[in-house]
This record gives sequence, structure tokens and C-alpha cells, in this order.
Amino acid sequence: KFKLDDEARPVGVYLKEQKEANQLIEEFMLLANRAVAEFVGDTKEKNKKAFVYRVHEKPEIEKLERLSQFVARFGHRIKIDGSKKELSRSINKLLSDVKGKREQNLVENISLRSMPKALYTTHNVGHYGLAFDFYTHFTSPIRRYPDLMVHRLLTRYLASGRSVSQPKLEECCEHCSNMEQLAEQAERASIKYKQVEFMSKHMGVPYGATISGVTEWGIYAEINENKCEGLISIHDLDGDFYVFDEKNYCLIGQRTHKRYTLGDQIKIEVKNCNLEKKQMDYIISKEK
Repeated sequence: KFKLDDEARPVGVYLKEQKEANQLIEEFMLLANRAVAEFVGDTKEKNKKAFVYRVHEKPEIEKLERLSQFVARFGHRIKIDGSKKELSRSINKLLSDVKGKREQNLVENISLRSMPKALYTTHNVGHYGLAFDFYTHFTSPIRRYPDLMVHRLLTRYLASGRSVSQPKLEECCEHCSNMEQLAEQAERASIKYKQVEFMSKHMGVPYGATISGVTEWGIYAEINENKCEGLISIHDLDGDFYVFDEKNYCLIGQRTHKRYTLGDQIKIEVKNCNLEKKQMDYIISKEK
């Protein structure tokens, strides 16, 4: 989140805290969503009524294996075989175990990238991430269009109405999934824009950061206090020629054998900010 001045320019960045009251509302929301999906979908009727489900498929085994290898670097373990519920419990335990630890943000992001995207559909396959057999979007602190679709369907079915057309409803579900992705992209872009705008006023200031990504062209670092991420080009890593080790998520200096590894703590400074491209370039700070 950003503190803005009267001209909507960011003058501060802070992390929104999730309190117990937020978690309580979240639990009520999840239970309401599940109850509505079960009411319509968990039936012995031959001709089930068409409905909007929020589904989340099981991740691919290759992605789970890569996640398992990654979290093992921090001393954590996850199951990569077993039932949906066992796998889901294992990942939830991982996310609980990393709470408050230096690797929390990194493990959460990598875990999220390992998962397929949740979407709206009339074909219920359950929700892997929540370990629910039936789930929909009926209520939340925000009002989404799929919630309204579900309200209308529930009202219709409570009044003993006939099922709506499944193919037409599936088209609406697909549209809502596509619009959700567009909205997420717009949100990420707006946050990145404000981050770049904020950091452009702090060029040359040293910040503690965590290496959040490693590629053959450099390392991505995320500033610990405000989560602003930028790239340190491989050409800006002084004193050696670095080679990308994909298996171990690191860059290795050929002469000094110095390593820059995913999750490492480093000190950085802002080298350049490009507001148009929403990009920040960092360099390793000389300050110890």
C-alpha cells in the first residue's frame, strides 16, 4: 500500500497487516462459499443443475518436485504424492511453518507460482488449494460479478426453477476468468508503477534486500522494507564473470566462486528507474 500526497504521488510504502478479525471474516467467507456450492452441487439427482464453481486443479508433479527441492534448501519438506487432501495439507503446513521466517515471502511466492490458476467453470473438479470438494464465489469483502451470477442461480433454484443452459453459463464463466486475469494484471501494473515512482526519489540510498529471482541475465532483488523488486544486471556484478546455475537457483563467479543464490540477503542501491516501462535497475551497494 502507498501513502500519497495531494498530487497522488507516493511518499511512503507500507505493508498491510492481516489481523485476527480479517482471518475470522475470511473463514466465514470460505464456509459460506462452500455451503452454497454443496447445496446446489452435492446432490443425488440425475440431472444436476448448472452452476458456477470456483475450481483449482492439482499442480503438475514436475512443479511439485521443483518446489520440494527449493524448500528443502531452507530445511522444509512437502509431500509430492498422495491424495489431494494430503498434498494440500502438506503445502498449507509449509506456509504455516515459514510464517515470520526470513524465507516466508520467497517460499510463498514460489509456492504460488507452482500452482495452476483457479478459475470459474460449470465443471466441478473441486478446489485443490482449499481441499474442498465443492466451492464457489458467493460472498467476499468485495463484490465480484461471479458472486452476482451465483446469487441469481441460487434464488432461481430455491424457487424450484429449472436449470439454466449449461453451455451459455460456461461461456459466462470463461469470460469472468479472463476478466479476472486482466484485472490482476492491471493491479500488478499499477502497484509496480507506484513502486518505481516512489523509488525514483531514493536513488543511491542503500537498502537491505532479498534475492527473489535468478536468471542468466542477472538477479532480481526485493527490498525487505517495501517489497519493491528490481533487476541487478549480470553486467553490473563487478569483479568476476558469473554463470547461471539453473538447478541451484544461483549465479556463480568463475574466478572467485562467489555465489548469488535465491533467498540470499544483500544490500542494494537504485541505479535507474523507468516509469514508462515500470522497471527498476539495482546495483550491489558498496556500503557494508
